[in-house]
Amino acid sequence: MKPSLADVANQLRHKLIVSCQAPEGSPLRDPAVMASIAHAAVKAGAAGIRANGPCDIAAIRHAVEIPVIGIWKRIHDDGAILITPSFEDARELVAAGAGLIALDCTSRGQRFGALERVRRIKSELGVPVLADVATVDEARRAVSAGADLILTTLRGYSSETEHILEFDLEFVVELVREIDAPIVAEGRIATPEQAAAAIEAGAFAVIVGTAITRPDETTLKFVKAVNHAARRSETDCVIGVDLGGTNTKFALIGRDGSVCCPSSWKTPAQGGRDALLSHLKQIVGHCSEQARDARLSPVAIGIATAGWVDASTGAVVHATANLAGWTGTGIRAELEQATGLPAAVENDANALAIGEHRYGSAKNVDNFVCLTLGTGVGGGCYIGGALHRGAHYLANAIGHIPIVTGGQPCTCGQRGCLEAYANAAALLRYAGEGFETAEQVIAASNAANARARGALREYASYLALGCVTLIHLLDPRLIVLSGGLAQDNQMLIPDLRETLAGLVVGWSKRDLRMERSPLGCHGGVLGAAALAYEAFAAGEGWSRQ
Repeated sequence: MKPSLADVANQLRHKLIVSCQAPEGSPLRDPAVMASIAHAAVKAGAAGIRANGPCDIAAIRHAVEIPVIGIWKRIHDDGAILITPSFEDARELVAAGAGLIALDCTSRGQRFGALERVRRIKSELGVPVLADVATVDEARRAVSAGADLILTTLRGYSSETEHILEFDLEFVVELVREIDAPIVAEGRIATPEQAAAAIEAGAFAVIVGTAITRPDETTLKFVKAVNHAARRSETDCVIGVDLGGTNTKFALIGRDGSVCCPSSWKTPAQGGRDALLSHLKQIVGHCSEQARDARLSPVAIGIATAGWVDASTGAVVHATANLAGWTGTGIRAELEQATGLPAAVENDANALAIGEHRYGSAKNVDNFVCLTLGTGVGGGCYIGGALHRGAHYLANAIGHIPIVTGGQPCTCGQRGCLEAYANAAALLRYAGEGFETAEQVIAASNAANARARGALREYASYLALGCVTLIHLLDPRLIVLSGGLAQDNQMLIPDLRETLAGLVVGWSKRDLRMERSPLGCHGGVLGAAALAYEAFAAGEGWSRQ
């Protein structure tokens, strides 16, 4: 017994219909395969099937019991495909098991007698007739001829609408408003969200085909996306910059953390805001030229800077006298305006922690502290797998933990801060005359120079006082030491551990690892680069990590 329109309405209203079709030459072009796909669709909840040709329909009818919309795509006299171009085709589809017939009722279909076929199929075959249309006028004429349902199938496929390349939800809305017949949304529906939107717009039902039943098409989309990403990953890079109080390090960084064209320029630390911004812009310009020479494409900029940074705006919240006039500078806005590239800005010690977590010692560590030891003393920490910035982006002021009451003056304006006892100037002070740089003291200590070794032990004893506070407060699994004073300092960790053992409560139970950063002088640059890639991803609409 053929289904009535009322039967169809009860079974298909606000439901999903799956179009099971395969083009000529596809390995899926087989009635048994179409029947299996239809069976799988029904098991998943599909309420109807749309299928092409009597062979496929007969196989599908044998496999499932839900309504089957029958069509027959034929090459017509004008050399193009026409959907169900004759009454005889419709008769064969019904004989094969189709309970509904759909046909091309666009202006082209109407030129080849579609409206007359609508009337004849209804009267002689006794099944509901569905009109595939592309415009509102076509829908009106089809309804006047007796079409029971209007389908948006050919929107974007007729000569009048070929400029439309995606699912047209507004067309569904217009048909629902203008046409006195149920509207079925079909054609280029690629996502569940689009299908849901069609129902919310008033569609009677939704038909989805390629997105569900064409693994070859789906595979091709994934292959194209993967190939594009692979090509891009080979040429994309970001500009990573680490602005310190003495030197500014920078490089081009690949997606895998590879470092290209690393360099370092002296920082105009006391030149003020304009000099520092000009310095950064010159570095970015220099890196862009190097990228062109290396056939790389910079897609974003990452800046690690001394001072505390509002990471949401890329502006400096507060900077010490190490960078004169830097407080309040909107670094991100300045660089984005100057370059047109997305930029990310972070405190240098936080950036180091990010770099260690992404590329270095802390890859799989959720609770750790990074200390950067150089002109100043900075820190960054991860708590529970996330970078800790604080409520006002002023956290991790590790260099300004007071360790000596009324002690040495610090660049922050206070006295007795850890930085005043654990920076490069302090190490030179402990070593006394005969050394011009902290690096010379470290090299002499490594060569067993007694005075240099004594200076390093004193340095480690003060650094330990700051570390005690961190360990007692955070109980980290790992402390990573980075910066110029840690890089080649072979005895720093042994000296530090020896002092901490006598100061930390429960030292033997903590299993605390201490390591020098494997990223060397590039730690801050790599952390800035990691943030730059996040800024680029956010700009493309991807999820931030």
